[in-house]
Amino acid sequence: MRARPAEAGTMAAEERRAKYSVPAVEKALDVLEYLAELAVPATQAQLARALGRQPGEIFRLLTCLELRGYLRRDPASGAYALTLKLFELSRTHSPYQRLVEAARPWMRRLAETVRETCHLSVLHQDQVLVLAQEESPRPLRLSVEVGSRHSPLRTASGRIMLAHLPERERTALLDRLPEWREQDAAARDGFIDRLAALRERGHERAEGERFAGILDLGVPVGGPMASIKAALIIATLRQGDGPDLDAMLPTLQATARAIATEAGLRGSPS
Repeated sequence: MRARPAEAGTMAAEERRAKYSVPAVEKALDVLEYLAELAVPATQAQLARALGRQPGEIFRLLTCLELRGYLRRDPASGAYALTLKLFELSRTHSPYQRLVEAARPWMRRLAETVRETCHLSVLHQDQVLVLAQEESPRPLRLSVEVGSRHSPLRTASGRIMLAHLPERERTALLDRLPEWREQDAAARDGFIDRLAALRERGHERAEGERFAGILDLGVPVGGPMASIKAALIIATLRQGDGPDLDAMLPTLQATARAIATEAGLRGSPS
């Protein structure tokens, strides 16, 4: 029986990882990732037990990470915790930093003009990552946590960015998603048709996708050739006959163009 493309890709990745594995590096990454997930300090014995290692096996590793500034050891409890060094490194070379810096003043102006909350998202590790948000000046407003991750299939942001990916890249991404592989052929075909229609009209609208009464209006930031795929969304509440999304769309599109130009994203939408 032949392996499906997604399964074959997973098998190839596992074989490559086994072939080029560096045990010392693997151990160091295991420690850093475990402490990041745990979010509280852990002793040498606790780390060894959690990672299936002998305490003496990771002693030198912990000492090295501490000396290099990645870990801090509490002198009283002996527990290790992550420092801010990884965060500082990520900010120094983040491909999204320039985008956020370029977007903030334009997003602030957008929120003040339409009096609604807006947020900027990118595709990161096959998920929608919220990079920035500007809240509505209204006393009652929506808010999305910056740094939160969401499904690319079930969000307006995700569909906008999927719709503007090259076909081969989009197919590969979808095949990696368990929720995509669980859908039947009819559902997949319908979703692809929806993306094609979205790409044609240049924007996406959604109502009640996360919670009843919530409206999302979004557009891409940058064109198909942009190195970073991003989406700008206005999120609001349905109240009576409003809000008027048609009236907001031109301002949203103009803001997306301004952000793309400021950030230097190639192929800005017209």
